Amino acid sequence: MAETIGSLADKISIIQLKIFHMREQLARADASEDHKAACSAKLGVMGTQLRDLEDEIGQLISDVAAGRVKLKIYRQFKMYNDPRYRAAKTAQ
Repeated sequence: MAETIGSLADKISIIQLKIFHMREQLARADASEDHKAACSAKLGVMGTQLRDLEDEIGQLISDVAAGRVKLKIYRQFKMYNDPRYRAAKTAQ
């Protein structure tokens, strides 16, 4: 499973922001018709992407709830800002 619920939620929030701002571009009184046409086309693609992501997160949540998929917890092992790891590097 490449995507997690969190990564999908992140992508959904980003595309929703892009859609919001693209709609603002369409509403601009000073924008040319060419600009509005390009924005409208991009908005269509973004809508498709949003629906795909929403379908994917919905399916993943259903699979987790039904027990078909188990979520894994990936721990982060950060080495920076830890003097124990810096000492080995400076000794070289």
